[in-house]
Amino acid sequence: MTYFLNDRLAEYAAIAKDLGVDAVALVPGPNFTRAIIHPFMSHERPFVLVIPAKGTPAALVPNLELRSWELVGFDGAVFDWRDQDGYDAAFAGLMAHLKIGSLAVEGQVMRVFVHHAMLRAQPDLRIVDAERELSAPRMIKSDDDISALKAAIGISERALVHTLESVRLGQTEKDIEQALIQNLFAEGAEDQSFAPIVAAGDGSARPHAKARADYAVKAGDALLLDFGARKHGFAADITRTVFLDHASDEGQAVYNTVLRANLKGFDVTRAGVTAHQIDDAVIGVLEASPYADRIRTKTGHGLGREVHEAPYIMRGNHQVLPAGTVYTNEPGLYDIDNFGVRIEDDVLITEGGCTSLTEFPKELTVLKC
Repeated sequence: MTYFLNDRLAEYAAIAKDLGVDAVALVPGPNFTRAIIHPFMSHERPFVLVIPAKGTPAALVPNLELRSWELVGFDGAVFDWRDQDGYDAAFAGLMAHLKIGSLAVEGQVMRVFVHHAMLRAQPDLRIVDAERELSAPRMIKSDDDISALKAAIGISERALVHTLESVRLGQTEKDIEQALIQNLFAEGAEDQSFAPIVAAGDGSARPHAKARADYAVKAGDALLLDFGARKHGFAADITRTVFLDHASDEGQAVYNTVLRANLKGFDVTRAGVTAHQIDDAVIGVLEASPYADRIRTKTGHGLGREVHEAPYIMRGNHQVLPAGTVYTNEPGLYDIDNFGVRIEDDVLITEGGCTSLTEFPKELTVLKC
């Protein structure tokens, strides 16, 4: 356990060296969990792991978490603190122990009060935002990561089968959402990736709609479900759009346009392609259609321990994508006050191309309900 932990932490020590800073700091979140394997909550109590470019890591740990921290196998210095005493003394001890002048932090994860506590302990400390560099090791998924993603996706797809089988005209969006959530946990989800999007009719035209308790689905509606299960710390993210009872000519045409865009994403994806190139190809299909004015989103985003993580699949992002990257291919068209269509797959980039981790059918589906 200790060797494995030290091997993980060495990656972050190398990042510190590459950035030219004395150390990096991780707080509870996806990078923290990746480094130590054991998940810890982010809450009002500061909890910080500091990994120097040279030397032994140290940690500031809430006293009530000490017994859980013992399971990590951490052999560096630990500075604990109790609620009734406050954490300033622990930060002072941590900074005095480390003897560092510069520190790289996760700009999207570390909270302002932790940043301020560090500066109270050492006012001359130079703190830099290294969100991209600290998150980069997560972009290339290991075999274990892929296995966890497949497990989460499989749970999600089985839950979707059961949910669609139970849809009936006259149900509310909330009714369908509750059935989906129950099916996710019945199939083995440890948690939801995020609050599901279940939207029908004009609601489906809002990319991040919330299920309505006062909207009963009706014949001809597009029904969009965007959701995912969590398993072993990894998140699935799937969207399918179906039509209820029948699909209008417009609905069929829009759906098939989105499907062509989705398939184009698979055609151009391979190791070495850029995020810009994928998005340009996918969005290009939508732009060439009669529905270009309904484009409201980029192609997708990275997927792993977080639902949204690097890389972001959009024009202007010229980041080269290596084999092992997983991203969401989710083109959509949204006609406000009418209906929307989105099709989303989870895609693994390989040296020779790509593999869809999502296997749920995506040809146009009309539910006879």
